Amino acid sequence: MTQNSTSVTEFILLGLSSNPQVQLILFGVFLIIYLMAVVGNILILLIVNLDIRLHTPMYFFLCNLSIVDIGYITSTVPKMLMNYLFNDKRISFSGCLSQMYFFISFGGIECLLLDIMAYDRYAAICHPLYYGVLMRPKICIWLAVTAWIIGLSISGVHAGLMTSLSFCQDNVIEHFFCDIPPLFQLSCTDTQINQIATFIFGGGIILLSFLVILLSYIYIALAILRIQSKEGRCKAFSTCASHLAVVNIYFGTITFTYIRPNSTYSQEQDHTLPVLYGILTPMLNPIIYSLRNKDVQWAFCKIIQGT
Repeated sequence: MTQNSTSVTEFILLGLSSNPQVQLILFGVFLIIYLMAVVGNILILLIVNLDIRLHTPMYFFLCNLSIVDIGYITSTVPKMLMNYLFNDKRISFSGCLSQMYFFISFGGIECLLLDIMAYDRYAAICHPLYYGVLMRPKICIWLAVTAWIIGLSISGVHAGLMTSLSFCQDNVIEHFFCDIPPLFQLSCTDTQINQIATFIFGGGIILLSFLVILLSYIYIALAILRIQSKEGRCKAFSTCASHLAVVNIYFGTITFTYIRPNSTYSQEQDHTLPVLYGILTPMLNPIIYSLRNKDVQWAFCKIIQGT
């Protein structure tokens, strides 16, 4: 067998449980979560598009985030729902790589968008007089396009390197989708180069984004402390609280999943982590970022009333 050959033509996704009754419950739960995520994010796109007052940098990036979240959750959940519904857990080799590619792509783009949104809050709070210049439309478009290009390109590197691995006999993935760590575990060839690439590219995006966010919030915190009134400090902090909540959930779980040695990976213990950043986060983002926002609520009510 050559280095890049494989005798495995399909994988078996065991999912989160092998108990038929539990699978039925999981089907209902994740169907509701998926519908909430898709409807919520589509609603955000429609509201922002229909209300010209929401045509600002913050909501522009929220729209990008909504598109990413729809793709993010769609890359895994529909297949999982079909597996539970029809009790057919097979996925082709090419389908597995495609699923991994899109999941990693949208994950990387989301990571960078959270980074950009932190910079947006930094510009708004620390340099309010220059905000219109720092976040003018051309710069916003350039930042968003760059995030998409980097996310798609890096995921292409991972997918390309994955095709060089051999999968000889074991094709059972104790996971609900095809992810990098469990595929490494099944490979019958050396994955050292792939692990290095995962650490450099994936870890680089995660760590660099986290450092930029951390630095942005250090400056934001210092700027908020200089505000004289308590009401002003609370108002400034409220514009960042939602972003901080998602950052903590997203970066904490995704870092634990990808930035560590392959030898420490456990399929049994770690297959629930992506549920947090790959399924729950896309559902929560519309609620945390926008649907609790008074401007969005007002715009939504106006659209419903048809005025």
